[in-house]
Amino acid sequence: MAALDDVETSLTGIADKLSVLDAKVKLDFSPDGIVIVDGTQSPATITRGDGDADCTIIASAETLEQIFSGSVNPMLAFMSGQLKVDGSLGIAQRLTEVFS
Repeated sequence: MAALDDVETSLTGIADKLSVLDAKVKLDFSPDGIVIVDGTQSPATITRGDGDADCTIIASAETLEQIFSGSVNPMLAFMSGQLKVDGSLGIAQRLTEVFS
């Protein structure tokens, strides 16, 4: 659960930048939990729990935290199956660009 807290903290710290998404993104860390990033608001809101989203990213919290820190390439994580995307790949790409 600590990794999920780390992801939520990282996202909250850059909420003002996440509004460039102009979409809702669901980060699914099953079974650890789900975080919704609502980039349709400025600053973006970060909430735990399930809900509707334009794009769902499925990964471990550790993998996403490594992507956010720059130690893992998001495209390689996607191609190796560590990260899955349901919905708009463009939105997922915009999310990773916020961290580069």
